[in-house]
Amino acid sequence: MSHSQDKSSALGQGVVIFVYLAVLTVLEFFVAVSFEAVPLLLVVAVIKAALVMYYYMHIYKLNQEDGTDEHSYEYKTGSNRLGLWLFLLSDAFVFGGLMVMRVNLLGNTRPEALNQVLGLLVTAVLLVSSFFMNRGETAMAHGDTKSFMNNTLITFVLGLGFFLGVIFVEWPEAAHEGLTVFSGTPATGPMGGVFYFMTGMHAFHVLTGLIFLAVVWNNARKGIYTAEKHWGVEAAAVYWHFVDLVWIFFYPALYLIGTAVALK
Repeated sequence: MSHSQDKSSALGQGVVIFVYLAVLTVLEFFVAVSFEAVPLLLVVAVIKAALVMYYYMHIYKLNQEDGTDEHSYEYKTGSNRLGLWLFLLSDAFVFGGLMVMRVNLLGNTRPEALNQVLGLLVTAVLLVSSFFMNRGETAMAHGDTKSFMNNTLITFVLGLGFFLGVIFVEWPEAAHEGLTVFSGTPATGPMGGVFYFMTGMHAFHVLTGLIFLAVVWNNARKGIYTAEKHWGVEAAAVYWHFVDLVWIFFYPALYLIGTAVALK
């Protein structure tokens, strides 16, 4: 499947990619609760990440010709795009370090106190938010400000729901089940540290993404963006999808991989 410039085709493509991501997410959940298959979970995560990077984050735009006029909007957008991706690459090393920490400290185990169904639910919410963010960006790229604002608002609400679900539902429930950082049990302390550190760092990025969305929504309300000039919208969308991309790996690492897998 190639990327499309036509509005209806681009929106349809976004639906197809969302369906792929949804099916793969359900697949990895049932793989985890049925039998241990870490390699398969890793393959599924990589496929999902590739779909998000290419079709939602538009990594192919890095190869676009942006002209030679250094004062043109297109040239500046190309430079900004490269700068954003370099920032995301550097940020990815932070999350990569957290993944290494998880593997080193927990190995093939996971916190038994975590609610896998709740983990799947918040993952679905974040996945759906990326779908609406893609629709919003596509709308703005074709000059439809109203549709952009509506879809971005939905993205914001879903993202806020994810943030609140992790911080005010999952964290208290995990703590109630005994998953704490300062536990007298040798195994629980590292598990708690890994869980709260990984989800906390990700939640911080979700929060910054929500602020980013609020800014571009307000700018759109003021009529700042057009079909030809909407770099702020693209940047916000790419960042939001990056947050989703990180969770694609964090979700199985925390909730699915490990010998303690069991439905709660």
